[in-house]
Amino acid sequence: MDLGIKGRKAVVCASSQGLGLACATALAREGCAVWINGRDAGRLAAAQTQIEKDTGTRVQAVAADITTEAGRQALFDACPEADVLVNNNAGPPPGKLADWDHAAWIAALESNMLAPILLIRAFIPGMRARKFGRVVNITSAMVKSPRPHMALSTTARTGLTAFSKSVSLEAAADNVTINNLLPERVDTPRQQFMAERMMKLNNIDMAEARRRITETVAAKRFGLPGEFGDACAFLCSAQAGFISGQNLQLDGGSYHGLI
Repeated sequence: MDLGIKGRKAVVCASSQGLGLACATALAREGCAVWINGRDAGRLAAAQTQIEKDTGTRVQAVAADITTEAGRQALFDACPEADVLVNNNAGPPPGKLADWDHAAWIAALESNMLAPILLIRAFIPGMRARKFGRVVNITSAMVKSPRPHMALSTTARTGLTAFSKSVSLEAAADNVTINNLLPERVDTPRQQFMAERMMKLNNIDMAEARRRITETVAAKRFGLPGEFGDACAFLCSAQAGFISGQNLQLDGGSYHGLI
C-alpha cells in the first residue's frame, strides 16, 4: 500500500535506537524526509547510517536533549515545517513508591509529559495552517494497565494522553491527527534493561528472564521493532486521516480489557 506520505517531512524524537529508530526507518522507507534525534552524537550518527543503508533515503540528524528548552528549539529549527511529529523519550525507571522523591517525579513529568506537550505546541500550528499533520506519541501499555513498579511512567504518560485527546478534538478539522502507540514487550534495549532487572531480582540468567517475560505475552513472543514502526507509519499516512485521539496497543494481544 502506498501510504501517500512520500516527500512529507517527519521529525522523530529519541530515534537513535529502539522504537524511535524503528519508526524513523519505516517513515524513511515510505519516502519521508526524516529528521532523527538523540542525545548521543555517536549513536545518532550510527542510526543515520543504518537508516540510509536500509532505506536508500537520506536522513538528517539533530543531537539535542528534548527535555530542555534549547534542545526542543534546536529540533524545531531543524525542521520548522514538519508534517509528522513522532514523540518519544526514554521511560522513567521502574521501582516502588519509596524510591520516588520530588526530583524523580519532576524528571518523569519533564521527560514523558512536558517535553512532548511542548513539541506539539511548537509544531501543530504550522500543521493546521498547511492542512496536514500527523502526531504520534509513543507512550506505554501502562497507560491502560497500570502496574505499581511503573507508576512514574503511568502518571506522566497518562497526562500526555489526556492533553493529546483535548487538542485532537480541535486539530482534526484541519486534517491534523494525534494518536498514541502503547507498546509492551517489544524487543528493544528497554526490554533488555527490564530483563536484566528481572535477572538481578530473581537470580536467574538472561534466557530464563526472557522466557518468563514472553510467558506473560498472549502471543508468546516479543514484538518486533519493525512491526511497531510499520504501525506508526500507517498512523502517519494519508489513509489514516479519520483516525485521531486514539490509543493503539502493540502488546501481542495481552491487554485484558475491552476498551
